[in-house]
Order: sequence, then C-alpha cells, then structure tokens
Amino acid sequence: MSLPQTLPELVARAAQEHAGRTYLRDGEVVLDFPALDAARRRVARAMLGAGLGHWDRVAIWAPNRHEWVLAAIGAQSIGAILVPLNTRLKGAEAAYILNRSGARLLFTVAGFAGNDYPAMLADQELPMLARRVRFGQDDWEEFLALGDAVDAQTLARAESAVGPDDTLDLMFTSGTTGKPKGVPRRHRAERAAALAHVAQNLYGYGERTLGVMPLYHTMGVRSLLALALIDGRFVCMPKFDARAALALIEAERISHLYLVPTL
Repeated sequence: MSLPQTLPELVARAAQEHAGRTYLRDGEVVLDFPALDAARRRVARAMLGAGLGHWDRVAIWAPNRHEWVLAAIGAQSIGAILVPLNTRLKGAEAAYILNRSGARLLFTVAGFAGNDYPAMLADQELPMLARRVRFGQDDWEEFLALGDAVDAQTLARAESAVGPDDTLDLMFTSGTTGKPKGVPRRHRAERAAALAHVAQNLYGYGERTLGVMPLYHTMGVRSLLALALIDGRFVCMPKFDARAALALIEAERISHLYLVPTL
C-alpha cells in the first residue's frame, strides 16, 4: 500500500485506519478521524461552492480551535493554498500579508486576547479579498451551506487534481528585518517534516499533545500533522494558561508537550 503524499490523502487514510479514535478535541467538540474526514470534505465543498479552487489563497487569522483545523484541511483538500496569520499582528500588518498573498477568503474570529480582528481591518484596502467568515458565528454556518449544492463527483475531481508537489501553505516570516516574506511549502515537504518530527521525538502510536503552539507557526502545524500519522490526539488550547494547561494535561492524559521555553 502506497503512503499518502498529500494532506487530503493523509486524512482519508487515517479515517480508514483509525476509525473511532479521537483525533481532535476543542472543549466540548470531539472529532474522531472519520468525523474529521467528513467535516473537512464539507468545508472543501463549501469552498468550491464559493468559487474557490486550485491555487487560490485562503487566509486564517484566528487562535487554535477546531474550525481552524477544518478550514485549513478543507482548503488544502482542493488545492487551495493556506495563508496563516499571526494572531499578534496589527491591522495594517495583516492587510499587507493578505494583499501580498492574494488571499480571496479570510477566516477569522470576532475577538481574541483583546483584539477585534474584523474591526482592525475595517479601514484597510483589501481589493482581492472576496469573502470574510467568522468562526463560531452565523457566518460559519452560512459559509458551510454553500457546499450543499456541490456533489461528490465535483469534490472528487478537485481532490484528484492535488499533487504532492503542489503548494500546501504560504507561511510569512515575522518581518523583523524587513517586510514579511511568504515561504511556500509543498504537500510532500510538510508530510516529510511531520514524519521526521515523529522519528526525532520517538513518538509512538496514540500520543496526545496539548495544541497550544499556534497553528500559524510551523511548530503548531508540525504537531497537528504528526499526530495524524500516529493515531494521536490534538487537544486545542487557544491561549496558554498554566492552571488550565495542568488541568487539560491530567484530564486528557497528555503524553507529550511541544512548547517554547517560556511556556
């Protein structure tokens, strides 16, 4: 049996091999691998229904949450390119990346850590951005409904067009020495990096991690994809809090932590 080479192939294979095992937990939201596969297909259909497709840029400006994962994998399933935005950016900084990347769709949240992201973009010129969707709001459900008219064959054709050498995401540098620069990553490269992460850290099947490293960063992405390879569990934590982290570590029986020293 050949190894999956793209992200949609990886998720679909995990749904077959790890049925019934929880992969993602975000508070009361619990998704096993088959549920994750079904949910990302629904998001992918919605994106097709919204007129998006191969090579279109889809941006996410939000903290770690289950919709973040679904939106990202849904976009990448149809060959769209994910553009994750740092949650600490200011409005003008976010607008620069959105315009530079050519993002047509932006997923965000109404507020996080004192920031109202939609308001921060209110006075910014975003000529290419066609649609904005807020996680956890009516926008999200309305967006998902766009896929109701997209049939399985249309989705299958879009997925089959995605190859291992296609660009998976476009991650922008922090801009400490100049303007942020977009760094493209291929499906093949991200899968290889996830596999290397498993080997380097000696992970076994069924590992569980606290998903507090931001998904807009390579550290967050690495944890997310590595756990899909090993029947693992990713427990979302939007913002680090020591007391809450200890409670989750105990309740979810977290087996490894991938954190920066300050955490």
